[in-house]
Amino acid sequence: MSRFWSPIVSTLKPYVPGEQPKIANLVKLNTNESPYGPSPKALAAIAEAAGDALRLYPDPTSMALREAIAARHGLSAGEVFVGNGSDEVLAHAFMGLLKHEKPLLYPDISYSFYPVYCGLYGIEAVEIPLDDAFRIRVADYDRPSGAVILPNPNAPTGIALPLAEIEALLAQDRERLVVVDEAYVDFGAESAVSLVPAHDNLLVVQTFSKSRGLAGLRVGFAIGQRPLIEGLERVKDSFNSYPLDRLAIAGATAAYRDEAWFDDKRRTIMASRERVAEGLAALGFEVLPSSANFVFARHGQRAGADLAAALRARGVLVRHFAKPRIGDFLRISIGTDAECDRLLAELSAILEG
Repeated sequence: MSRFWSPIVSTLKPYVPGEQPKIANLVKLNTNESPYGPSPKALAAIAEAAGDALRLYPDPTSMALREAIAARHGLSAGEVFVGNGSDEVLAHAFMGLLKHEKPLLYPDISYSFYPVYCGLYGIEAVEIPLDDAFRIRVADYDRPSGAVILPNPNAPTGIALPLAEIEALLAQDRERLVVVDEAYVDFGAESAVSLVPAHDNLLVVQTFSKSRGLAGLRVGFAIGQRPLIEGLERVKDSFNSYPLDRLAIAGATAAYRDEAWFDDKRRTIMASRERVAEGLAALGFEVLPSSANFVFARHGQRAGADLAAALRARGVLVRHFAKPRIGDFLRISIGTDAECDRLLAELSAILEG
C-alpha cells in the first residue's frame, strides 16, 4: 500500500486472470485460448502492416475493421464499436451504459470481471442465482433494475440461452439496456446480433480471442444501434483515442474476412468438445452441456481443487474456481486432439491411483 493511492484503490478487488506459466511440455487448458492459432491470412496481413507506417498513429476509428464486421451482419460501420479486447469494450459499457440509479443485474455464477467493474465504477449490482441445473432463468430478471448483463453462453458453465429467451429478456423492460456478452457464441450458441435492428436496448459484445485464435492481439467489438455505439465512442475518446494499433486492425480485419478458416476451426473444436465430454462422463464426471470451447465438469468422488492440483503436477493445467456451488468443478479448455487425449489419460491415471 502506498500513501499516494487514491481512496478507491485500497477497496478494489482486481480480476485474477488465468495462469500463464512457463512450464516445458505443458498442456495448457486453463484460459480458453484456441489451440490452432490465427488464420494464415491474418498473419500475412500483420506481417505486411509491420513496416515503416508503424511510426504513424493508427486510424482512431478502426474503420476498416468495423466495416468488415458490419458487412458480415448487414449493418453499418456506425453500429460497430471496437476496442482493445472485449474486456475493454465491456469496461467502457460499464462506465458509459450500465451505471444507473437502479441496480445492474447479472448471474451469480458468471464472468468474474463483472463485479470488478462494478467496484471500479461504483455501480450497484444484484447477483441473480442460477437454478439448480446451473442455468440462467430469464424470468428471474423481471424485476426493477437499471440494466442487465450476462454471458451467452455463460462462463464458466458453458450453458447457452436460446435466442427466444434473449428476446424475452429484452421484452421485459424496453427502457432497460441488456448487454449480451458473446465471447463463446461461435461454438454452438445463437448470436443475438440479428436482434439488434429491432431492439434499441440491446448491445452484443464479441471477441477475436477465442474462435479466431487472436487472444494475443487483444481485439473485441460491440454491435448495437447507433446511439449506444456513440456512447461507447464518447467514453473511448475520453480514455484512449487509439485503442487498436495498426497490426491489430490489419490482423483482425483479415481474420474476420477468412470465413472458411474460422468455420473449419470452430467445428473442429466443437467435435473435440463432444469427445472430451464423453470421455469425462466415462470417468465418472458430471459434465454440464456446453456451447463454448470448454467444458465444466465435476467428479462425484474427488474434490475439484485436488484434481486440479494433481493434473498440474502431471503437466496439465485446467481452471479451478474456489467459489460457492462450483468449488468441485473444473473448467477445461478444449485443446488439440493430442492435448485432449493427454488430459483424459492423466485423469484416468489420477482416479485409478
